[in-house]
Amino acid sequence: MKTSKKLLSKVEIYSGLPRTIYILAIVRVVNAMGNFVYPFLTLFLTEHIGLSKKDAGTYFMISAFVQAAGSLIGGKLTDHFGRKKLYLIFQGFAALCFAPCAFLGNSIWIPRLLITAGFFMSAAQPANSAMITDLTNKDNRKSAFSLLYLGINLGFSVGPMIAGFLYRNHTRLIFLGNTVSIIIALILLSIFIEDTLPSKEEIEESKAANDTESAEDTNVFKALIRRPSLSLFLVGKTINAFVYSTIGFVIPIQMTQVFGSDLGSKYFGFVMATNGIVIIISTTFILKLTMKIKPVINVALASLFYAVGFGMLGFVNSFPLFIFSAVLYTIGEILEATNSGVYIANHSPINHRGRFNAVIPLITGVGFSFGPYIFGRFIDSYGIRKLWIMCFILAFISSIFMRWLRTYEIKHR
Repeated sequence: MKTSKKLLSKVEIYSGLPRTIYILAIVRVVNAMGNFVYPFLTLFLTEHIGLSKKDAGTYFMISAFVQAAGSLIGGKLTDHFGRKKLYLIFQGFAALCFAPCAFLGNSIWIPRLLITAGFFMSAAQPANSAMITDLTNKDNRKSAFSLLYLGINLGFSVGPMIAGFLYRNHTRLIFLGNTVSIIIALILLSIFIEDTLPSKEEIEESKAANDTESAEDTNVFKALIRRPSLSLFLVGKTINAFVYSTIGFVIPIQMTQVFGSDLGSKYFGFVMATNGIVIIISTTFILKLTMKIKPVINVALASLFYAVGFGMLGFVNSFPLFIFSAVLYTIGEILEATNSGVYIANHSPINHRGRFNAVIPLITGVGFSFGPYIFGRFIDSYGIRKLWIMCFILAFISSIFMRWLRTYEIKHR
């Protein structure tokens, strides 16, 4: 009986959303379930291709800059030519990049193709995000973003675990899995979702509303400057992104050092699976608990969970404590993911949604871009343990800053 009530409670939170939001959630499940490559990319580059930790960090930095370029191009195009067609085109090209990697062994061409795939996937992302904003409003965005976030992680809780067992002896299947998942997702989107590009009439009507989503007759950077609260929000989010980028780069290195190469890769798969499982189990509960709390305050709480979850990794050596750390920083991830997107959407002009969803990840992505590059050098000089202390300090500062931002909003409303 209690189980039925909990299930009903979950259904009520996500009921009443546009049908296309449910389709997009399914698409994200499929894409995430097939995302075998990137969780194990650090290990693949260092163990299969033979790159040093420093060179692997450089690869991640180059990849991040290429993805930034793709995002800018995709954002500009999606505001002029439509969301759906651009998403289909760019994701299709990404699939064409993944497929050959299954047959190239340990060739240096694999990282080059993966960089190219990252470009196309990043170019597709602004269209996807703009679609979500187009289909929702201030009243239902938190539920919609939460559902889509659940969709990603429903797949992500299964995908890396499977990839962990495939990584050693069946690497080819990792690349093929990525390719097939993209193709299935594109078929679903092409059949069930119409384009959502706002009409000229809708853009003109928004100007009369005179709120944070009103259209702007200016370029994207001036539109962003006219929203100082959003600009300040991006500062804290960038710090969080820097800290969070340790998951894909530092944690797998640390786990292979602690547990050995074979066991470390499998344990890392379980850590990533824990991340997805906690999200699936806890997201709805956390959403209900924080529904009435302002998004910026929830992101401040997220930073605190990052501080503790990542900071404790400087003092652990046992697998259960790695799992516990994953639970803590995952709670932070849930709070940030279900609130930062809402905050950004609520401050994005209707005619700049594609470009805002390109430029904003570019700004906050500075953390992801330089993170692995800095981490690789920091680890070489000071070791992994001291790196986690630095992450604790940065996340704690971010939390204080976000709480101050709420005070700033009230004062300058």
